[in-house]
Amino acid sequence: MSFSISQASTPSHPLAPYGWDDAWAATFAPYAEQGLLPGRVVRVDRGQCDVVTPDGVVRADTAFVVPRDPMRIVCTGDWVAVDPDGDPQFVRTLLPRRTAFVRSTSSQRSEGQVLATNIDHIVICVSLAVELDLGRLERFLALAMSSTAGAALLGDGPRPVDHEARPLVLLTKADLVPDVTTLSHLVEDVERIAPGVQVLPVSSATGEGVDVFGAILGGGTSVLLGISGAGKSTLANTLLGEDVMHVQQAREVDGKGRHTTTTRNLLVLPGGGVLIDTPGLRGVGLWDAEAGVGQVFSEIEDLARQCRFHDCAHTSEPGCAVTAAIEDGSLPERRLDSYRKLLRENHRIAAKTDARLRSETLREWKRRGAEGRAAMELKRGRTR
Repeated sequence: MSFSISQASTPSHPLAPYGWDDAWAATFAPYAEQGLLPGRVVRVDRGQCDVVTPDGVVRADTAFVVPRDPMRIVCTGDWVAVDPDGDPQFVRTLLPRRTAFVRSTSSQRSEGQVLATNIDHIVICVSLAVELDLGRLERFLALAMSSTAGAALLGDGPRPVDHEARPLVLLTKADLVPDVTTLSHLVEDVERIAPGVQVLPVSSATGEGVDVFGAILGGGTSVLLGISGAGKSTLANTLLGEDVMHVQQAREVDGKGRHTTTTRNLLVLPGGGVLIDTPGLRGVGLWDAEAGVGQVFSEIEDLARQCRFHDCAHTSEPGCAVTAAIEDGSLPERRLDSYRKLLRENHRIAAKTDARLRSETLREWKRRGAEGRAAMELKRGRTR
């Protein structure tokens, strides 16, 4: 089956189940004129990726798009242009990303790591097999709510129209909390720290909430995120109706998994929609997440605007609405501590990133200067 521009935007297009639409067709048009083939990355490993194209899945090399910036490395969920007849085949370019979930790496270079791209739903999986870690969940939410802003830096060509990835919190393994009242209280605890975010208890064992979750996923591309043992791959298998993702039993002592999933995999769901399953995350460092932190802690920022001083530190200043809310019990002190911690971390990462970029720019200027001087010396030598 060969691809033609005329069928690029039809619902029957072979890439339609993977999220291909009129907007992607329009973005790809210049590359179609070059004879390139559109495709979506379904898996990446060791400098190569599996790309689903109108002619089937191909194994492509990413050497042509290995940039100096790690934020532009080919990622699961990317839409790309590949050469149709190459041997081996290569990804020639990345299409502009609509959204991206980005965290900071654990390295000392303060670089971002893109975990999934072009996503409509960021599904944060929290296991009810262990005690809720509200601080970790706030961190995930801050990154999720910053996903659109991160996409502005990524991809080739003009940025697409603004697109928003909506977060959703799944309380997995709900069958382990059989008491309805207790489960309801847990949902309320999460809703209090996730303003405007849907919170849904689900169980792969009993099927509770799975139909509702599947209906939500039918509207686009979703990514499953969470620590190892949160039940992401088991849930993916439940939605697929077969054991596609390998899973292992979580440890009973702490509920943690064994990192069975090692790559990010894009899967087409039989009920519609696309799902990206990811390995368990040991850490989720913030990356350009100030806007997301503000959304997650919107009640604190609303209170701060009522303080007497615009630069109030919310410690001992007179007329501070934030400390007043803590004193009357309407704002938990844990919540303020978490807000301050995430803001400090984000500012620290931003400062280190700015310093790194300045250093890299200076090195680049020096390199170009040296090349220019060498070229001038060579030219002078030839004219003598």
